[in-house]
Amino acid sequence: MIDHAHDLVSVRGATERLLTAAAAMDNAAVTKSSRLPGWSRGHVLAHLSRNADALVNVLRGQPMYASAEARDADIERDAPRPLDVQLADLRASAARFDEAGAAPADWSRTVELRNGVTDAAARVPFRRWAEVELHHVDLGIGYELEDLPEEFTQREIDFLTDRFRGHPDVPALVVEEDDGRRIPTGGNGDPALVVTGRQADLLGWLAGRRDGSALTVHGGTLPSLPPL
Repeated sequence: MIDHAHDLVSVRGATERLLTAAAAMDNAAVTKSSRLPGWSRGHVLAHLSRNADALVNVLRGQPMYASAEARDADIERDAPRPLDVQLADLRASAARFDEAGAAPADWSRTVELRNGVTDAAARVPFRRWAEVELHHVDLGIGYELEDLPEEFTQREIDFLTDRFRGHPDVPALVVEEDDGRRIPTGGNGDPALVVTGRQADLLGWLAGRRDGSALTVHGGTLPSLPPL
C-alpha cells in the first residue's frame, strides 16, 4: 500500500538536500555539463523546477505538459539562468508541489502522466521523490547512488523492475540483490539470465545511470535496457 503522505515528507527531505548541495556551486558551475548527455547542470535544475509544476498539473487532473515541444522549450529557456534564480525557482516550485500534495484528495484515483502513462495518484509523490534523488546524482556535485536513502533505492529498484516486467525488448531475467533478494523482470517466459550486484549498481543499470560493468551476469550477457 502506497503511503503518499510519507512520500511527501521524503520529497521535502530530498529537496532540501539537493538545495543545500546546489547552493555550494557558483554561476560558472551551473553552466558545466551534468552527467546527462547534452544537458548542463542548469538544464537539470530547470527540469526539476518544471517537473514539480507538471506534477501539480497531474494532481489537478490537467495535462502534465502542454506538449513535448513545450516541455523541452521551457527547459532550454530556463537552463542558462544564474544559480540564485535556479534555486529560488526550485524552492518555489517544490512548495507548490507540496501544497498540491497536502490538499484533500482521492488518492486512489487514476491520473495521467506523459505519453499516455497512467498511475495511481498516490504514487505521484514517489515519482517526484525519484526525480529529485536521481537528478541530484545527475548534477555530478558529490551525491552518488551509494548516498541515496536505502528505502528509496529499494523501492526504485522495485518500481523499475516492475516497469520492465513483460517488456518485449528486455529478455526474461532475475535481478538478485547482494542480500539475496530475487526480483523477476523482463519478458515473459522462464528467466535465462540472473543479474547480481550491489543495490547501487543495480539501480544505476536499471535507471540508465551506469553501464552495468560492476554487475555479474549468469546465463548470458547483460542486456541493453530501453530508455525510461
